[in-house]
Amino acid sequence: MRRLPRKDAVIVGLGWTGAILAHELCQAGLDVVALERGPWHDTSTDFNIGTAPDELRYGVRNQLFSRPSQDTVTARNHSGQRALPIRNWGSFLPGNGVGGAGVHWNGHTWRFMPSDFRLRSHLTERYGAGMIPEGMTIADWGLTYEELEPYYDKFEYLCGIAGQAGNLKGQIQAGGNPFEGARSRPYPTPPMKMAHAQSLFSRAATELGMHPFPLPSANMSQPYTNPLGVTMGPCTYCGFCERFACANYSKASAQTTVLPVLMRHPGFEARTECEVSRILLSPDGKTATGVVYVDALGQEWEQPADMVLLCAWQLWNVRLLLHSKIGRPYDPSTGEGVIGKNYAYQCNSSVTGFFDDQLFNSFAGAGALGMTCDDYQADVFDHSGLGFVGGANIACTTYNARPITARPVPPGTPRWGAAWKKATVDNYLRATGLGSQGSVMSYRDAYLDLDPTYKDRLGRPLLRMTFDYHENEVKMSAYLTEKMVPIMRAMGAKQINAAPKKAGWNVVPYQTTHNTGGAIIGDNPRTSAINRYSQMWDVPNLFVLGASAFPQNAGYNPTGTVGALAYLAADGITNQYLKNAGRPLVQA
Repeated sequence: MRRLPRKDAVIVGLGWTGAILAHELCQAGLDVVALERGPWHDTSTDFNIGTAPDELRYGVRNQLFSRPSQDTVTARNHSGQRALPIRNWGSFLPGNGVGGAGVHWNGHTWRFMPSDFRLRSHLTERYGAGMIPEGMTIADWGLTYEELEPYYDKFEYLCGIAGQAGNLKGQIQAGGNPFEGARSRPYPTPPMKMAHAQSLFSRAATELGMHPFPLPSANMSQPYTNPLGVTMGPCTYCGFCERFACANYSKASAQTTVLPVLMRHPGFEARTECEVSRILLSPDGKTATGVVYVDALGQEWEQPADMVLLCAWQLWNVRLLLHSKIGRPYDPSTGEGVIGKNYAYQCNSSVTGFFDDQLFNSFAGAGALGMTCDDYQADVFDHSGLGFVGGANIACTTYNARPITARPVPPGTPRWGAAWKKATVDNYLRATGLGSQGSVMSYRDAYLDLDPTYKDRLGRPLLRMTFDYHENEVKMSAYLTEKMVPIMRAMGAKQINAAPKKAGWNVVPYQTTHNTGGAIIGDNPRTSAINRYSQMWDVPNLFVLGASAFPQNAGYNPTGTVGALAYLAADGITNQYLKNAGRPLVQA
């Protein structure tokens, strides 16, 4: 193994969090290197307008995603099963290369509800401790919405998020989300232009007493120049967002917001196709001294650094901590330990409507083009007697009608043959859908650890996932799905197909890439892995960024909160930590 010259900071992963932290640290005068396992990705060279909208290449063959031969996980529903390796990504799609999953996301950009950040305390205060069933391990974040709000704002202005504020400094605003936490200022750009489906949804939801508002979108509604001086163009509504990179510079990603500035900074270096295999520690185990990585030729290198920032995807963050023997591994039999604890996912459901007298040009869409309601989100509604906690947004989105995979057909249609072909033709322009993106609570028996059997190409144990939907989530999904059916009926659908989430998580069909937990945030080192600044309790010069911090998952996309946490960490490092390096930013 060859040893390289020391850096002030080494960053593992160059996606959203890695790019944000690298920029902020370089601005503070640090010498920073980022190590990215995948290849370099640049909009002009890799996502050309002539090849980017290739459904077979990107939407079916998953060109942008990590290959299981690079890394995979084993999965099971409960500890009594033997976990088996995922050999073809389905349920979730890990990104691969510079930009990470932020390259292929749809662009839904949410703030969590104020109650989400103190969930256990909130539910106990409102309903009593008996509302939280035995085995549910939900926790407060040790951080409030109000404390995180400035960093939400900073991320939204980096990205140019399109939306309509619903709560400005405590004043409810017409047309926005009346249930959201207070904002310090409006969205940087106005909402996207809605399609016909959203007009029908808004009218129907309003008639039913709900409060529809534009979905906060990282697809640009107009040209925008962010605070770093990077300019993005308006969305062309091509329908190639989810699973695709944006060739038009109109979807916020690291490539279109941060990297054009970061790559010109003299204090920054990016090394691609370099996989970090472990974090190195001092003899007493209390200080990270750098990382070991393997390059594309199989050569092993040591990169010493004064500070290590773990900015990989959620599952890979947890796995690297476990491989490096940092933090106490979680033990589900005792409930002790923190690394691997509180894994959670997302609980989605859908309602599809088929119409006789309406046409929907669904191919003219965007990843975050939609209207949504938060009337059944989080604890906005009274949960007394419902048998569950948590909630979901209800949205009508028009994000694609790509010809290979977008083939909506009514219930009872054969799965192949002439009748199926006729049904796809008849319904291609006459169907639209509603979706609920639901929360998932954390549980003692849902966790991540190292698999005792299967290893990766470097000889390291694979990460093992133990997860299933619990009764709480199944009841919540059924309740929310029942709320969507009357909306679709009021929109005028003649046939309706409802699909609530059921128990028995299956890794095969795609569901969401919103995996969370495993290195959770909190105010107690006995029950959490990191403090509010994403700093490891056990190793103060190691920071762990991303959705691995979530103690449970809310009914929203995680990206907005991930971005806000990154800016909070950057603030803590540059304005506090560097003045007294190696010391905890929060006293236990």
